[in-house]
Amino acid sequence: MASLLNLLLFLLLQPLFSTANIYNLNQLRSDLISNPTPPNDTPPTLYFEVTKPIPVPKTKPCSQLILQHDFAYTYGKPPVFANYTPPSDCPSQNFSKIVLEWRATSKGRQFDRIFGVWLSGVELLRSCTAEPRPNGIVWSVEKDITRYYSLLQKNQTLAVYLGNLIDKTYTGVYHVNISLHFYPAEENLIDHDQKLGTLASGNHSWADLILPISRNLPLNDGLWFEIENSTDTKLKEFEIPQNAYRAVLEVYVSFHENDESWYANPTNEYIAANNLSLPGNGPFREVVVSIDGQVVGAVWPFTVIFTGGVNPLLWRPITAIGSYNLPSYDIEITPFLGNILDGKSHKIGFNVTNALNVWYIDANLHIWLDKQSKRTEGQLVKHTSSPLVVSLVSDFKGLNGTFITTTSRSVSSTGWVQSSNGNVTNQSVQKFYYSNTMVMGSNGNVQIVNQNIHFNDTVRIKLPSSIVQSLTSHKTFPLYLYTDYLEQKNNSYLLVTNVSLGFIEKKTASAGSQFLKSSLKNLQNAEGNMVVKDHLVVSGVGNTQQVYRYHGGRSCYFKNISSSNYTILYDKVENTCNNKAKSDRDFGLSRLWPFGAGII
Repeated sequence: MASLLNLLLFLLLQPLFSTANIYNLNQLRSDLISNPTPPNDTPPTLYFEVTKPIPVPKTKPCSQLILQHDFAYTYGKPPVFANYTPPSDCPSQNFSKIVLEWRATSKGRQFDRIFGVWLSGVELLRSCTAEPRPNGIVWSVEKDITRYYSLLQKNQTLAVYLGNLIDKTYTGVYHVNISLHFYPAEENLIDHDQKLGTLASGNHSWADLILPISRNLPLNDGLWFEIENSTDTKLKEFEIPQNAYRAVLEVYVSFHENDESWYANPTNEYIAANNLSLPGNGPFREVVVSIDGQVVGAVWPFTVIFTGGVNPLLWRPITAIGSYNLPSYDIEITPFLGNILDGKSHKIGFNVTNALNVWYIDANLHIWLDKQSKRTEGQLVKHTSSPLVVSLVSDFKGLNGTFITTTSRSVSSTGWVQSSNGNVTNQSVQKFYYSNTMVMGSNGNVQIVNQNIHFNDTVRIKLPSSIVQSLTSHKTFPLYLYTDYLEQKNNSYLLVTNVSLGFIEKKTASAGSQFLKSSLKNLQNAEGNMVVKDHLVVSGVGNTQQVYRYHGGRSCYFKNISSSNYTILYDKVENTCNNKAKSDRDFGLSRLWPFGAGII
């Protein structure tokens, strides 16, 4: 069987031996949901994504229930709307933290569904639903949305799109509550990540204005743009105030259908040589962002695996990294302000290299305004966007072979802005490196993917005082995937899977002699198997282990957790900073981690 991951995530299983092995993905996922069936008196299962708690002040929050809705048959229908009004009954209107809480329950049988939450077109959250059980499930997502502070100070319209289907087979309705929690400021309490941004930019960490770079309503869909192929470019017109002095584009990205598992897509040459019907274009993708046709930055996205991906048994109750709160990606476009401060309309564009149907992309444009001036000036001094460098080495015979893909790119921009702050020079540098080794074996029944993405950003700001401020982010996204398809007797088969996933980021900020840093190392390994007969899961097991470690100055968080078939085996949490950092090998993860000691 060719590329097992693609065959699981898409509609048909391509047989090598007989057409009897073809099955429908939708049927497989729904069967997994209902096996095994728990007793009727079993309470709902709690699902969750491992992450550090949001640091909040000790003050009592002012909380608002913004939306309560049951998402039944909502596919192809308009988003659900609710009116938002800033809290007026709080003892203080000065908030140091604002948290969005999504809380949902469901019961029955249902697919995983992508959804988005927007406030007047500005996306606040991109997420994936959990897949329910007959006894019911509950899960919640908490996200720090303090960076949208200026948006939350005015009356707005909340929009939520969650395209769900209900019929006699798929019965799971998603019962959703969305609340906002406003924490009045506590003196001298600023979390470490906020300090990093403030130190690096010299500005307060949230923008004065946020413009939506999304589709306009009315829609019978989400507000995201849909990228359907590699030549498809989506554009949005925008106009910024002429007194802007800083601009950051926050990009939201998710991938679906034929590109849900793009990192495991075979090359077109392999597909054609073996006469296969599989999603192809190879395993590399990048999101390219432009303004008026000029490339301003790129996103090489983290490989989010949704709750029905690879083997759904792996993600219960611990879901895959990023699946409940997909990351967004910031691109500093301040160097380009000189090109767009003319009071005229301009266009932001999105396209995806090698894309297949479909990618959902939109963005939020965060703008800082000069309150002391009606107009600022700027100029783009230097801009270099190196062409994508791609290397593919393939060696295959029939359905077996090895494919090595490496790519690299850099984008560098320098410009100045003259405002009441003086003449400030801003330099933005992005550097990317990607490698993917794919092995197809056992007549195509075994697929192994070993991939690494290195995504580095640096922003340097030179002030009139000649003090240089900088913020650097080094991200590494490792992925290892093993799938093995084994035919069994009586028209059944065994699928063996092993997934290792990592989100690693180191941030440093400096201003003169001041220096701050933080680090996040989030590593996950999941392994399982399932026996499928006549489209039904006869038996199966899913085991997941995760080690999450964050270190940010005096704020630290460590969690080591493991589960097997809905049951938590152990859960160790530490909140203290230990100068002698524990190795992940101390917790057994290196035994499963395929990248070697260099990555951990």
